[in-house]
Amino acid sequence: MRETLETDLRAVLNGALNMLGTVEQMLPVAADVLLREQAGRLEEVRALDREVDAQEAALEAECLRIIALHQPVARDLRLVALILKSLSDIERMGDYAVHVAEDGAELAQAPALKKYVNLGRMLERLGEMSRNLRTALADRDVTRAEQTTVMDDEVDELYEQIQRELVTYMLEDPRNISKALTLMRVGRSLERIGDHMENVSERVRYWVTGARD
Repeated sequence: MRETLETDLRAVLNGALNMLGTVEQMLPVAADVLLREQAGRLEEVRALDREVDAQEAALEAECLRIIALHQPVARDLRLVALILKSLSDIERMGDYAVHVAEDGAELAQAPALKKYVNLGRMLERLGEMSRNLRTALADRDVTRAEQTTVMDDEVDELYEQIQRELVTYMLEDPRNISKALTLMRVGRSLERIGDHMENVSERVRYWVTGARD
């Protein structure tokens, strides 16, 4: 029975890692739409998001089956709880990646307001955060999970810089307002992806140690 439980736990953890990896695949595609005006790749992002939604539904059902069948306790139960709580975070990350690509496709229809340097940096950092978080989960590495949380601080700082810069553009010329508001929305979507990664990373310590602080 124990061996079966361990097999099932490995399977749902791997499933969560794959789901996070699917979102990670969405980021460079969204970047192509936003930064390189490749609006034709928008459907790729949407297709990956549908895959994320399907992964969420399957993993939720499997976690509930494990609880009903095995009645796990201690660290085993904490792992199932981590995955169940994190599914919605990862699913929302996928939704926000779609929003970025959709806004990028809209922006591509007119000349760019500016070079999207900080938005590009945010996308790069989010990719690094995702890879770091997947490793932390796979290795039960609390320190690496905490590094993911620290990395989100840089994403937040970049978001604040973008907001300040875009307000300046709007004040200089009212014709910039519509485009600047769309770019603000893109920045907000990226910032929210980082927040959801941080939510997942903050659960790793409790899973591994049983300590909440």
